[in-house]
Amino acid sequence: MLAKEDIDEGELLFTIPRMALLHQGTTKVLAVLEEGKASLENTSGWVPLLLALMYEYTSPQSHWRPYLSLWSDFTALDHPMFWSKDERDRLLKGTGIPEAVDTDLTNIQKEYKDIVLPFITLHPDLWDPERHTLDLYRSLVAFVMAYSFQEPLDEEDEDEKDPNPPMMVPIADMLNHVSNHNANLEYTPECLKMVSVRSIRKGEEVFNTYGQMANWQLLHMYGFAEPYQSNSNDTADIPMSNVYKAAVQVTRSEAEQRLLVEKWSLLCEMEMVGDKGVFIFGKSGSLTDTEMYTTLKILCMSVEEFEDFRENEGWEEADDDEEKMLQALSNEGLPSLPPVWRCLVHAAARFTLDSYGEDMLKDKVLLEDNDGYAKLSSRQRRALQVRYGQKTILHQLLELTKP
Repeated sequence: MLAKEDIDEGELLFTIPRMALLHQGTTKVLAVLEEGKASLENTSGWVPLLLALMYEYTSPQSHWRPYLSLWSDFTALDHPMFWSKDERDRLLKGTGIPEAVDTDLTNIQKEYKDIVLPFITLHPDLWDPERHTLDLYRSLVAFVMAYSFQEPLDEEDEDEKDPNPPMMVPIADMLNHVSNHNANLEYTPECLKMVSVRSIRKGEEVFNTYGQMANWQLLHMYGFAEPYQSNSNDTADIPMSNVYKAAVQVTRSEAEQRLLVEKWSLLCEMEMVGDKGVFIFGKSGSLTDTEMYTTLKILCMSVEEFEDFRENEGWEEADDDEEKMLQALSNEGLPSLPPVWRCLVHAAARFTLDSYGEDMLKDKVLLEDNDGYAKLSSRQRRALQVRYGQKTILHQLLELTKP
């Protein structure tokens, strides 16, 4: 969507009445969904919307047909879930996307088999298992991932209520996302409003925001990635297991190994680490500073310090203030960490870099070679942008923590 004339900051671009939103509350099958509400409960909260979309997308009489006909099929959706497993593992190794997609596909299949199929079989007048297949369901999951909106909860409700279910918002879903966006969707009781958040020149594209999304999240959920260096919200994950691996490396005796196991167990009990957890680093430093700082602090304690810490009845209450931890794990603070702390971060970052399938220098050369880059497929380009962005953050971390 392009601006036809200059737009000032704060201008209303368009409004969408609540009655024009497509969700389980506005679909023709609302009554059936409400009646079967208990049987449709699941962890994602998406099943009612997906059932509504399955019905509306395939019904010739659907009120939403003009909107849904914009997607005559879903072949334009190119999320990694539609790539072959070999292609995902080869192009995206180390990024975290293959593992996320494997989880998605397992959950989608289980959700369809255990919840959706039994429900639609009970209502043959509305759904047909021959038509409303697992393939269609998977495509609609990707459609919801890429185009839906989720109304934020009020601050006072954030800790008490489940997140609002997603909904389809015509017109607003036409806007692309960039981290440096110039428009934002606002929610009111009567309607949704797209408002400019800075001036937009005539002919400039109007960009919305999907939130602070790293490139791997954009590719995983929306099927695209921002060009290298454009995404100010890009991140790289260091598996917590790599920090443990780094700590194991510096143990020199069985006693130190046993102590490490005790320290890690306490960190698990404190919910600072987990088997599949990650420490997240952005372009300016750690984004999980409490978890990272506490982990480094405990792993590097002497026997006496650890015993005192563990025996302290108030160990659950961190005695380090957030500002101190944030500063210590920022790009400015990392070089000044205690040497043994830096050693662990450095080794963990190295282990993580080594997990990628492609060499960093090879990726850099490919990005800078215009002719070579132009010959890449769309999937190869997007994977390259994700990989190289993550590697750059990890390489920066290596430089900041080197001995």
